[in-house]
Amino acid sequence: MHQSKWFQILRSLGLEFWLPLPLLGLAFWVGGGLIMDGILSRPDQSTRYLRVETKLAKPKIIVLSIKAKINQRQGTSSVYVKTASSALKELEFEFPFTEFAQVEAAISKELGLQPEEVRKLIHYQSSL
Repeated sequence: MHQSKWFQILRSLGLEFWLPLPLLGLAFWVGGGLIMDGILSRPDQSTRYLRVETKLAKPKIIVLSIKAKINQRQGTSSVYVKTASSALKELEFEFPFTEFAQVEAAISKELGLQPEEVRKLIHYQSSL
């Protein structure tokens, strides 16, 4: 068989392998585009919903001391709480009552501590 001169040149350069590559690339590009279009045009059938918690989580506070100043004349209690946190060194609360049990209950509610823990840490100062 007689082969043309151009075909012999292409064969010697190895181009008979490289020439079909653009056609193969084009086939992959078109095929990938069709698959992507089919996947992206499907309707969303997910029935799972994200559940969101509306309560804010309070960070755990390590309490060093609690000092309560009871002002009987004004009927208020000022409470100062020292913490071990580097970001939050001191907390200050003011409550509209002077009974020790009410103050302890309010502090335990605000700080998320047990009432027994509050009783161990609290120091009262009363003024008339």
